[in-house]
Amino acid sequence: MSALEVLAPGLLSSLQDAGRPGWAHLGIGRSGAADQPALQLANALVGNPLSACAIECTLRGPKLRLHRDAHVALTGAPLPRARCNDAPMPMWASVWCPAGSELDLGPMMSGCRSYLAIEGGLEVEPWLGSRSVDLNAGLGPLEGRALRAGDHLSIGARRLPDRAVSGWSLDPRPWFIDPATDAPLRLMQSRHTAALDAASHATLLRSGFRVAADSNRVGVRLEVEHPLQAPSVGECISEGVVAGVMQLPPGGQPILLGAEHPVTGGYPRIAQLAGVDLPRLAQCRPGDVVRFAWIDPSKARDALAEQQRSLDDLCRNIARRLEQGA
Repeated sequence: MSALEVLAPGLLSSLQDAGRPGWAHLGIGRSGAADQPALQLANALVGNPLSACAIECTLRGPKLRLHRDAHVALTGAPLPRARCNDAPMPMWASVWCPAGSELDLGPMMSGCRSYLAIEGGLEVEPWLGSRSVDLNAGLGPLEGRALRAGDHLSIGARRLPDRAVSGWSLDPRPWFIDPATDAPLRLMQSRHTAALDAASHATLLRSGFRVAADSNRVGVRLEVEHPLQAPSVGECISEGVVAGVMQLPPGGQPILLGAEHPVTGGYPRIAQLAGVDLPRLAQCRPGDVVRFAWIDPSKARDALAEQQRSLDDLCRNIARRLEQGA
């Protein structure tokens, strides 16, 4: 008998973990959770390894039934209507759910992706060392597809005593920042930045870019009133790309590559999103308007290192509280 049953899948819910790096030479992308800090914190709150498999929900969460006792945790984009057995379900906290509990996560208030971690982690057969599903390529567990009603999933061994924690939760800041706020996403110059004409340079820094409806885990498509132009760039030879690359297709509407990006790309690379802002990119939802600013590569590295230090410290503190049964 399964430990988790999918009653309704939500808009787009999939199994994700830390991803499968190291296979790009075979044309296989990393995939994995789009917002890695949110995944790690959800796992930390239920005593899982930080890279354990969880459910990534997009815009609207699923409805699930637990067939065994477990702690669960929700992080990422706000889910104000999330409920466990008709009781409000707090986010950024460990929530005790007895066997038979029904979780109904509902729609997101802002942002794009939330993460549900279940004590023990979701136990599906790994593929190339990861339990992540690559929806675009159709690779990974569950034949590379999203969750659907009627799915039954196994959960790993429990790690915490019953009702191990109560009464405290994490401050979501800075782990969730609405991308539609005034804080710009930070870009580093890239291979073809200098090829942008003067008007496009000004547009990139002064204009708001609207997130297009056809954005997905492959990339965030952006729309701007005055398309960007790089007239001096001819036909490009395809080369390796990573998450956060800003590509410029012929129409002049840029794309920021996401977690399921292809391993190569042939469009001009006009910028690279700083790694520290990849979680914010993951939370961009259709209709959001985002702005950009340049950042020096050394400052981008420092910001990413500080983010990782803060995340590591917080996860250690959570582990200590769980050990103390606080």
